Amino acid sequence: MLLSRLIPLVCSWQLVVGSAAVYNWPDPLLDNIDDQLHVDRFTTLNVLSRDCATRDGTTVGAQWLRMAFHDFATHDIYTGKGGLDASIIFELDRSQNIGLGMRRSLVDFLGAPTEYVGMADIIAMGAVLSVVGCGGPALPFRAGRIDATKAGPETVPEPQQDLDSHIAAFKRLGFNKTEMIGLLACGHALGGVRQADFPLIVTPDLPVGVTFQVPFIFNNSIVHEYLDSTTINVLEVGSNISTRSDLRIFSSDGNVTMNRLASSDVFNTECTNLIRRMIDTVPSTVTLTDPVEIIDYKVQATMLFPSNGSLVFLATMRIVQDIFIAAELLRPNRTVTMFWKERYGTFCPEKGCSTEYFELDFESASLYGFFKGVTQFDYHRFRAEIDLNTSISHFWFEVDPKNGSAPLIIDNHGANYTIDQDVLLFDPRRSSFTKGGSNMVVAVKDPSGHAAVSAFTTISGSPLIPWPVNTSATTHFALDPSHPPADGYKFYSAPISDRALSNTLHATVSGKAYSQWVPLLTAPGV
Repeated sequence: MLLSRLIPLVCSWQLVVGSAAVYNWPDPLLDNIDDQLHVDRFTTLNVLSRDCATRDGTTVGAQWLRMAFHDFATHDIYTGKGGLDASIIFELDRSQNIGLGMRRSLVDFLGAPTEYVGMADIIAMGAVLSVVGCGGPALPFRAGRIDATKAGPETVPEPQQDLDSHIAAFKRLGFNKTEMIGLLACGHALGGVRQADFPLIVTPDLPVGVTFQVPFIFNNSIVHEYLDSTTINVLEVGSNISTRSDLRIFSSDGNVTMNRLASSDVFNTECTNLIRRMIDTVPSTVTLTDPVEIIDYKVQATMLFPSNGSLVFLATMRIVQDIFIAAELLRPNRTVTMFWKERYGTFCPEKGCSTEYFELDFESASLYGFFKGVTQFDYHRFRAEIDLNTSISHFWFEVDPKNGSAPLIIDNHGANYTIDQDVLLFDPRRSSFTKGGSNMVVAVKDPSGHAAVSAFTTISGSPLIPWPVNTSATTHFALDPSHPPADGYKFYSAPISDRALSNTLHATVSGKAYSQWVPLLTAPGV
């Protein structure tokens, strides 16, 4: 019943903004952003933003949206500097950024950045998830922000400033007066003001925490309550006249904009556009991706390593299951086959060697993914034993929907999924994994046994501060006597920190340099 009621909303709130970012494997940035946005279990952000959760007298979503605005508010269209760049983490001691919510938000975001996804992208993602989590539309998200290394200027508009100051501040941000009114109405659709943070605004005669509107949900009640004079928004009717900034701004064009926003459709459309512009405002030197859409067919968890006389190749193909299939309670009757071709000589038939998946797993889509039309992800896991002498050069997939239509070839947009080399390989079976760290074992095809093997390791920041500052280290590997040579490979090992986000392996063998990127270390599933 719930699903059937939500399907029309999914259709009505879908928004097409230009072309979507094209995913060509491997692409760690889009891969990671896709998971964080669309897969329910991938980060705690989807959990924290669900059901417009209340916290500290306001909502988690309101705290995240406020952080995004204050980070964005350092932008200057005349110089091209500032914008949503995570400089807010250096600006928390300023009076304009006061409030428990700022620090709580940074703690929320602590585990989300990776080697490829910075805090600025996570702050922007928090704004997107805050809106949809409180019942608003699914805003488009673009990736590729670059984190600042120092504070930006003190340019966040403050409630006690006069109207001319606000107009000038928003003009510097690239927003005219009409857009200023709209962005404030959209942003203040959530949350409220805490007396502990703003005693000059929430005066003693008012409740300790005063909401902008009732109830906590992303809709245009704030507009209607303003227009019919039933508002409890302390920035409109507070005892301190000097801090009635929303009243001054909302009424600055004779209520033309607020009357237009009284339409729910107009409100959702304009808020989608204005908040999108806000989070996409970045320094002029930064280029964002096109909007990130759900990747329909996505290759994940690939590994190649020697084992018992063969090369074992692991791969996962993730396929989306859309909401309309779920509504009809249908399970796809598809078959999925992985094909590959050899690197040396001839072994496979003309069509390629092939294997069927050995395991099918499922994961739910996030609320954001659901509102983009997906209910579940199907994970088809493959394990192939490759001849050591011929090895593997590339692979692809064939998906047969078993519904009378022709099978679909998934081959990385015609480029195939390429295995660059088989000389330097991470060996998950010989590696060990503990809470204290990992002993990483690397297989090297080197008859001499004198290869120089190292890893460039990206390490997450200390959990004792409210944001991760990633560091890097070079790890040197030594021949591991506990793993004697086998299958034409010699084995090197080194301890790796439990806070390692990823490792890029390097080795020089017979004068030639090889490298392999290894994401967060985990034990293989098979």
